[in-house]
Amino acid sequence: MKNGNRTARSKRQLGTLFLTLFILIGTVGGYCVYQYKSGLSEADEGPYKEDEDIFDDFLGIEPQYGEINILLVGSDSRGEDHSRSDTLMIAHYNQHSNTMKLASIMRDTYVEVPGHGMQKINSAFAYGGPELVRRTIKNNFDVDVNYYAIADFEGFTKIVDIVAPNGIEVDIPYEMSYGIGMTLQPGKQVLHGRELLGYVRFRQDRLSDFGRVERQQEALSKLKEQAASIHSLLNLPKILGMADPYIGTNVDTPTLLSIGKGLITGKSKEMESIRIPVQDSYENATVSAGAVLKIDLDKNREALKSFLESTEGS
Repeated sequence: MKNGNRTARSKRQLGTLFLTLFILIGTVGGYCVYQYKSGLSEADEGPYKEDEDIFDDFLGIEPQYGEINILLVGSDSRGEDHSRSDTLMIAHYNQHSNTMKLASIMRDTYVEVPGHGMQKINSAFAYGGPELVRRTIKNNFDVDVNYYAIADFEGFTKIVDIVAPNGIEVDIPYEMSYGIGMTLQPGKQVLHGRELLGYVRFRQDRLSDFGRVERQQEALSKLKEQAASIHSLLNLPKILGMADPYIGTNVDTPTLLSIGKGLITGKSKEMESIRIPVQDSYENATVSAGAVLKIDLDKNREALKSFLESTEGS
């Protein structure tokens, strides 16, 4: 009889535990949904607020072994339907180690764009949106991209101000003004959205477009640090909601929350980066498509695959 009472008591305790866990999970889930919608309601009108199907179907494969590759596209659209990509990156996230890497592919890289012959890689976005960019990367570099995220210039400034409301500190080497609609003075300064956009877009320096890619990687690395240090995990759903209208993406909200949570709660590590083409693997040339970077495709394919596949802790 005593054994029967003990068994019944254990079942009741187990049932209470499951009920408590269910309520806790429901409460956390409800809080995340509420915060996300709260952030979305506070956001201004953005090009992606209605989540319309702007692009063709993206056929990226499902992530393998906790390794996620996200295509990051900075569009130079000023209202036209077929704008080229101003910035092209692959963000690599490892779900086991909670680390992120960043690979930048220079816009003038001369590659085979499926269906369009040899072109600058930034033309792929104009010809066929993120799906054609994915196919171009796969065909040339044998790298699978799972998701995409796209922001135009306005979206970039808004996202910077949301993620880093106190600004981003940079060390400007010399005066920057030509082509960016402002003047940035040399020296250490804290830049907000519009100014940071000017900083990463400036091309008239000794390194030309190579310097611009370096500044883009610097800005995204510091944005990641700001997001992890300033905003707590509790604010993450609201931040994503506020940023949502300015980003066109096929990454679902649970995956975004998972990545954000991992980056915030995981060990803080400096974000590794690479630039394609790598050093001593290209030459400047002028072709029918204009000034291009003719690359050693084998060397750059190997460099990119090695960089993305060698994540620590995988």
